[in-house]
Amino acid sequence: MPILVTGAAGFIGSHVARALIARGESVIGIDDLNPYYSVRLKRDRIAAIEAPGGAFRFVEVDFADDAAFDAAMAGEAIDAIVHLGAQAGVRHSIENPRAYVRSNLAGHVNLLELARRRRVRHLVYASSSSVYGGNERLPFRVEDRADHPVSLYAATKRADELMSETYAHLYRLPQTGLRFFTVYGPWGRPDMAVWLFTEAILAGKPIALFNRGRMRRDFTYIDDIVAGVIAALDHPPPDDGAEKPGGSKGPHRLYNIGNSRSEELERVVGLIEQACGRTAIRELLPMQPGDVAATFADIGAIAADLGFAPTTTIDAGVPRFVDWYRAYHGV
Repeated sequence: MPILVTGAAGFIGSHVARALIARGESVIGIDDLNPYYSVRLKRDRIAAIEAPGGAFRFVEVDFADDAAFDAAMAGEAIDAIVHLGAQAGVRHSIENPRAYVRSNLAGHVNLLELARRRRVRHLVYASSSSVYGGNERLPFRVEDRADHPVSLYAATKRADELMSETYAHLYRLPQTGLRFFTVYGPWGRPDMAVWLFTEAILAGKPIALFNRGRMRRDFTYIDDIVAGVIAALDHPPPDDGAEKPGGSKGPHRLYNIGNSRSEELERVVGLIEQACGRTAIRELLPMQPGDVAATFADIGAIAADLGFAPTTTIDAGVPRFVDWYRAYHGV
């Protein structure tokens, strides 16, 4: 039976769909193609998915729209779900909170309901490192408290984890939540730092460095993220009463999925400058509301349970992204 991938026109979703198809799976991809960023980029990602023999089918639908989503899924046989669709972006959530409530809360419940009704073998869903809020202890561990979010986006992602825990408890629905850490790579998102910096440097425009550049992030290359998503999908948590990563005693696990390196932002800028062959014009700005100074993933749980081991450093990954960006835009 097919695997349902939400956010299939998105950055991570399109890569996961390609990887599943490459190993012989059949995929139904859904996305509403909303204009938060370039719809053309989203359509190009879908067009780049090669699926011989009808292994991939794309359905344009908003999973937060109950009636439309139910109609689109009517009669569809689904084996498992990889729920990667969401309204993303910490900063955007400050100005557009209702979009996050609709997509990330109501939409997540709609996926939980579909999974419950179809009795899927596993629901893997995207959470975020943002749930750790202003946690000052590094690295972030799944055992750390995550009840002081500093953005609405983070609050919705933590709420998704709690709703998933409820469904695991009430309906014994196997689920895995993945807290992604700053994903980058080919086909990335235009609102993310590596894309923004590359775009500005090539155009000779200033790059905005918040907190006056004193930021650290756990940059995770897309191929490593995809490997972690698929490893999680292949290993549903057992309903054995044992405590899982994240604290659940039901069939629900939470994992950090990052590169497990906290990199200085200035080092990443330097790698982009080198790959572009140009020097950045730096604009040093104060910290933005909803942002945090540093992220760093403790990946001990996912490494122990699933053998997850990221292999791509920023020294290799950043130039690959810049090469893709220049080829895609012809610059």
